[in-house]
Amino acid sequence: MLHQDFEEAAPPRHRFHAYIDVVVVVAVLAGTNLIAHFTTALASIVTVPVAALVLLALVRRRGLGWSELGLSPRHWRRGSIYALAAVGLVLTVVAVGAILPMTRPFFLADRYATISGALIASMIVIPLQTAIPEELAFRGVLHGTLDRVYGARGVFAAGSLLFGLWHIASSFGLTSGNRGLSGFIGGGVAGQIIGITLAVAATAAAGMVFTWLRRRSGSLLAPIALHWSVNGAGALAAAIVWHTTLS
Repeated sequence: MLHQDFEEAAPPRHRFHAYIDVVVVVAVLAGTNLIAHFTTALASIVTVPVAALVLLALVRRRGLGWSELGLSPRHWRRGSIYALAAVGLVLTVVAVGAILPMTRPFFLADRYATISGALIASMIVIPLQTAIPEELAFRGVLHGTLDRVYGARGVFAAGSLLFGLWHIASSFGLTSGNRGLSGFIGGGVAGQIIGITLAVAATAAAGMVFTWLRRRSGSLLAPIALHWSVNGAGALAAAIVWHTTLS
């Protein structure tokens, strides 16, 4: 409805500006991804959060409202309900996956081999460096700009695909740092390519779920909570699996 109203109300000049907004947002996201993964250690920490805030300020100046960005207070209650439901579901699935012998090896990620490291990652690094800024950038800024031009179908298709492609760089060491995954798909270049492909497909699918939550609840609270719980609960489960396996 918002997309149709915008198309009917906006003159051609404004619609052209909306397309430019999409191009600028995508270009900034692409540049952010490259800087975060291929420059310095400091850049890998601060680039994504800073870029998300810059994009938010940019599109606000371009006229996107708080509701279009999923940040309107009137949607907080509904967003909180969906957030709690999403977290509960994820915690249940992760717990079952960590217990079952068939899926337990996939939690053996080297970077979460200690409980303390997993706690810091889950409670500080993941929400501040990943879940909140990525959802603000993708389900907030990108969602709002795409919705004005392409509507719901464009948001689901283009937004989810771009979210999958966003994870290419972060998936380069996926198989080498996960014994269960490398044992399943193999190592070397072929294993790495398969791992990246699977990561892109999985995160694109996750992007569709995040987008559905964002549209259904009207708030970023729900996709942020789901994003955090998937990564954060996975980190904690990995540390517990490592600890119990070694002991």
